[in-house]
Amino acid sequence: MGGVQMRPALDADEPALWAMLEPVFRAGETYAIDPAISRADALHWWRGGTHDAFVAHRADAVLGSYYICPNQQGGGAHVCNCGFVTAPAAQGQGIAQAMLLHALESARSKGFRAMQFNCVVETNRRAVALWQRNGFDIVGRLPAAFRHPEQGYVDALVMYRAV
Repeated sequence: MGGVQMRPALDADEPALWAMLEPVFRAGETYAIDPAISRADALHWWRGGTHDAFVAHRADAVLGSYYICPNQQGGGAHVCNCGFVTAPAAQGQGIAQAMLLHALESARSKGFRAMQFNCVVETNRRAVALWQRNGFDIVGRLPAAFRHPEQGYVDALVMYRAV
């Protein structure tokens, strides 16, 4: 993870963000997003609304990105939600771990009390293992809640930890 830094995502990062998001969204294996989502809609979803997006970078190379936002409104706004994506060339280099640690610190600094992932596809074993290594518990299982393009209907996990 040497030299990896985090900063808020900028408009100038959109080509790099799209280069990471497009193959993930098109594959339809990990996000409950329409695989045909347009570039503009995908970037707006990642960076817009209540999402605060960050990028992991080394020098000028964007290696990954995550967003953080309230998981719910009102009485549930003290729990945050996040989404993560890593550049294909940067996978296996600890980028997701670095982003998660930054997200947890960001969550604490923003006053969130917990982080919750609402739809972790059970076949996304790398993500499930990473979250569990970092103290997330599986607190719910939604049977056949995600339609995987190759494996059919698979369970989605709800994962949670205090920050």
